Amino acid sequence: MKLTILGCYSATPRTDTNPTSQVLEINNHLFLIDCGEGTQVELRRNKIKFNRIKHIFISHLHGDHFFGLVGLVSTFRLLTRETELHIYGPKGLKDIITLQMKLSDSWTNYPLIFHELTSKTSELIYEDDKVEVYTIPLDHRIYTNGFLFKEKEGERHLDLNAVVEANVDVAYYRKLKQGFDVKNREGVMIDHKKVTSPPKPVKSYAYCSDTAYNESVIPIIQDVNVLYHESTFLDKHAKLAPQTKHSTAKEAAMIAKKANVGTLILGHFSTRYNHLNEFKAEAQTIFEQVKLAGDGKTFKFD
Repeated sequence: MKLTILGCYSATPRTDTNPTSQVLEINNHLFLIDCGEGTQVELRRNKIKFNRIKHIFISHLHGDHFFGLVGLVSTFRLLTRETELHIYGPKGLKDIITLQMKLSDSWTNYPLIFHELTSKTSELIYEDDKVEVYTIPLDHRIYTNGFLFKEKEGERHLDLNAVVEANVDVAYYRKLKQGFDVKNREGVMIDHKKVTSPPKPVKSYAYCSDTAYNESVIPIIQDVNVLYHESTFLDKHAKLAPQTKHSTAKEAAMIAKKANVGTLILGHFSTRYNHLNEFKAEAQTIFEQVKLAGDGKTFKFD
């Protein structure tokens, strides 16, 4: 699992910082999460191939999380894209993007499919044979979702020496890998656990931005490997957090600790701060495994 941060700051773009956007690579999938201004430039800077992006997830309709979307959709058109593009986001996103395309007479030459979200409870919004994606309802000033990405458990690993010794016909190898017991050529039942080993442990990633401190997310993200949680403010500005429906670094750490996550990545920093290490220091007073997001920074989790 690999996470590439394209932008991790709140509010307006600057010459040296970008608003929110990131790319998650998980089980041979590449998902774009949020799409602030400058996202397509950062995709190029980080050498991420546009044609690999088939699913885009937009958390909410504040500009620093989606103002780059129509530009990216338009660029795909100019590059003569043919592959479907699925966009998941709040109700209203389709109207915004299609109005811009209508008034500029710039309809896509590829299928553009919107999945508009309205539920205030967690729901499954994408699934295939490898990955599931769920919404994480958040507490912000407008309707907002985070997203939970979960690998599905793969097949067990076959021990070829063991299956040959057990005299199992090759036709039953797939059944063994799927976790079924089978009969060998003599009609003896073979325990799949004795001729296979467990699959590789699955990975999970939770994205929470933007939100006030919200313990209702804890059951949804319980035990995830990696949590990205917004930390707009330091503790010295904690009084601003409830007013703006954002979180502090300490509050993000409290969520991580209560949810028993593996690693916490802090992001969505207010541009009022020049030294991000203070965020990490404050969070680590509550939760030890803390990393700081940074534009262009990548995180790999094996």
